[in-house]
Amino acid sequence: MAIRINGQDTTLAAPPHATLADALHDAGLTGLHLGCEHGVCGACTVLLDGEPVRSCIVLAAQAEGHEVRTIEGLAPDADTLHPVQQAFSEHHALQCGFCTPGFEMLAVGILEREPGATPERIRELLSANLCRCTGYKPILAAVLSAQQVMAAQ
Repeated sequence: MAIRINGQDTTLAAPPHATLADALHDAGLTGLHLGCEHGVCGACTVLLDGEPVRSCIVLAAQAEGHEVRTIEGLAPDADTLHPVQQAFSEHHALQCGFCTPGFEMLAVGILEREPGATPERIRELLSANLCRCTGYKPILAAVLSAQQVMAAQ
């Protein structure tokens, strides 16, 4: 199946029942994590045509002909972090790191689609993902900080 992943046209061989998460892992993109595998925790969040989706419940075939962004494609280059990644580091919004790729991709999806989102709106949207370590305050602070940086770019 033809798919664009992180700006590269790619062909994936995936059986009809394969999830997008499995197909991405098979392609060597292992930055997304599988937590619940039921679409609840958000650790597997990627962007499909700019929309955050749970890759554990999207079939790979549903992504055919579409654009997928994963955590591996977030930073502009090997020496520069994306503003969301930088903010997560600066605000200590990651501890064990398991949920981090999903939260970062969710945050990018939020900030790219709704650059002027209020803190309340961002908090509401971030509540879709689960974190067992941070208490969420540093994650919200990081996303609000990244929002300011991205607005200034």
